[in-house]
Amino acid sequence: MILSQAELESFLGARQYEPHRLLGMHACTHKGKQGLVVRAFVQGAIRCDVVDCKDEAKRYPLKQLDASGFFEAFIPERKKVFRYRLRVERASGEIVQFYDPYTFLPTISEEDCYLFNEGTHHKIYKKLGAHRRVIDGVEGVAFAVWAPSAQRASVVGDFNHWDGRYHSMRMLGSSGIWELFIPGIADGTHYKYEFMGADGHLKIKTDPYATYYESPPHNASIVLNVEDSYEWHDAAWMKERAKKDWTKEPMSVYEVHLGSWRRVVEDGNRPLSYVEMATELANYVEEMGFTHVEFLPLMEHPFSGSWGYQVTGFYAPTHRYGKPDEFRVLVDTFHQRGIGVLLDWVPAHFPRDAFALAEYDGTCLYEHEDPRQGHHQDWGTLIFNYSRHEVRSFLIGSALSWFERYHIDGLRVDAVASMLYLDYSRKDGEWVANPYGGRENVDALEFLRTANDLVHEYFPGGLMIAEESTSWSGVTRSTKEHGVGFDFKWNMGWMHDTLEYFKQDPIYRKWHHNQLTFGMLYQYSERFISVFSHDEVVHGKGSMLSKMGAGTITEKAHNLRALYALMWGWPGKNTLFMGSEFGQSAEWRYDASLDWHLLQYLDHRGIQILVKDLNHWYRLSSISENDYAHDGFEWLEASDGDNSTLSFLRLGKKPQDTHVVVSNLTPVPRYHFPVGAPFEGYWEELINTDATVYGGTGLGNYGGAYTLAEGHVGRPYSLRLTLPPLSTLILRYKGVRQQPKA
Repeated sequence: MILSQAELESFLGARQYEPHRLLGMHACTHKGKQGLVVRAFVQGAIRCDVVDCKDEAKRYPLKQLDASGFFEAFIPERKKVFRYRLRVERASGEIVQFYDPYTFLPTISEEDCYLFNEGTHHKIYKKLGAHRRVIDGVEGVAFAVWAPSAQRASVVGDFNHWDGRYHSMRMLGSSGIWELFIPGIADGTHYKYEFMGADGHLKIKTDPYATYYESPPHNASIVLNVEDSYEWHDAAWMKERAKKDWTKEPMSVYEVHLGSWRRVVEDGNRPLSYVEMATELANYVEEMGFTHVEFLPLMEHPFSGSWGYQVTGFYAPTHRYGKPDEFRVLVDTFHQRGIGVLLDWVPAHFPRDAFALAEYDGTCLYEHEDPRQGHHQDWGTLIFNYSRHEVRSFLIGSALSWFERYHIDGLRVDAVASMLYLDYSRKDGEWVANPYGGRENVDALEFLRTANDLVHEYFPGGLMIAEESTSWSGVTRSTKEHGVGFDFKWNMGWMHDTLEYFKQDPIYRKWHHNQLTFGMLYQYSERFISVFSHDEVVHGKGSMLSKMGAGTITEKAHNLRALYALMWGWPGKNTLFMGSEFGQSAEWRYDASLDWHLLQYLDHRGIQILVKDLNHWYRLSSISENDYAHDGFEWLEASDGDNSTLSFLRLGKKPQDTHVVVSNLTPVPRYHFPVGAPFEGYWEELINTDATVYGGTGLGNYGGAYTLAEGHVGRPYSLRLTLPPLSTLILRYKGVRQQPKA
């Protein structure tokens, strides 16, 4: 035996750090003779021969050193390494031939390793993970994983009975990356990585870069080619998207939890698949007039009750609804219908599940070791260590991969505030200050700025949207102007104040009037999206409909319609969670379908019709061009708390693009109510939330009104309008025309 007993035992005990140094074929001098030594560690083999690929008649038997399948041979008659296959006979009598994994060069270059360790490898997802490759004409899969503190790493799977003694990986220099090319592996192979951790304990982990996973409880990674497996049909959309300035385009977003939008009760109450949703949801969104759909996280996650926000597979569409290519069908279909697709993305934290990222190589690799930095107080999860270059490469690669591989149009970044503040949800003594003594997380800030810049660089027209609940300055300011670089920010303050107002019984609203108007003081400090999201209809908060003050369902529906028209008229873009568009009565449940049966009732169907009309009005008007322009909004009357009314102008590029929005938020109708107008002429009533088609009383202004020469609150003209109870009106200026005689 040429191999030392200690080296042999390192294999048998699964402690071998450098398998390629010993396994495979190497030039060797043995007992004074030059030749080749060949070693193979083959599972279940009773005989193993080396077969010359150029001359299969040349076979060299290997001696079995251990019953586990370790073989060795010295070939003195051959001096140069040659290409070969291993011919293996198993105890069952089966004979197979395959290429030896330990004869292939690394599939990852020194430059790849350098850029990854530097945090600047923007496409690391094309290198790490499991990738089908053809090397020297041999098909197989290249596996690569970052685990710098592991003492040993192996690929385990259904191809080697999950035995970590076989298919040991090699470390590439000091990069922390382990790599192995295994010939013959195909799509559908289940695998994980087995590590001898830094603590000396075995760990079985899924692949952080995997593109597909099996369902719990096993959660194995699955080999699947996603790089060139789908033929897209959305070239026209992608070309136009690259030209878009979304700040001036209409954006009305329908937020969806894919697993509960609609379920098939007769088939075990299962959710619709990606392919089924591609048709049904696209039809609905197109009919309703939304410009975009936004999905709660569709990245792989083990616990459905997290709604997708506790991610374990940052590169993989969840298996729950189909395979990655079927997710592509969903996106492709939306694009062909002219609808954008946004995804929620969660780089703020990850769950503690033992099979995933937590203590990945026996150390706190992706998370902070100090619980004051690494443990999320609110969610019981772990916080990414943004100071590690490789962690930033992992997360930035995740963001870019969804744009490149799946053609998504934007990411809504969850829980940004928890990333920006080191003391987020922590008491004194429970957090660690930054190097400058402050509470700002400078590493997270730099990560977000870099991610935003790279998305915009690589994918023109791609959107980055922040869920950020504080007054951090410059969230939507460009990084060149020292901002964070997001395109839009959810307006959590406006949402909170507005809902607090509408929760009040109308008799008390006069004392809360400032909650409707306060938001305009900061409206132009960021590029805001007005939003009523999933967070507002869970955990005992009630549905949007149930929040609407006191009264019957019909009265609540009046309030909700008035609120939605006010929201669509307010400057900025809009996002509305599914079910809210028809006034679902119950709170949202992640494991049940929306209550579509409610549409048989006019109170609910009327809300849906209104939202549809608001979307079509917003998209056909030109006010979106001025959503973020200071001169796109003017108050007409902001201080009429006694009557609980307010009115304002939304202005386009020319007088005919001017709209009056006026709300009456008490159950008292108001007749001949004066509203200021900037132009003389006829104002067409486009939206009246009290119209009978919406479930209202039908009170209104018979299609519009003419101005009077009498000025009002600083305006040269006025309209005398009928304001129905609990309503919002939207009127558009049609120009000067002769008023018909009575």
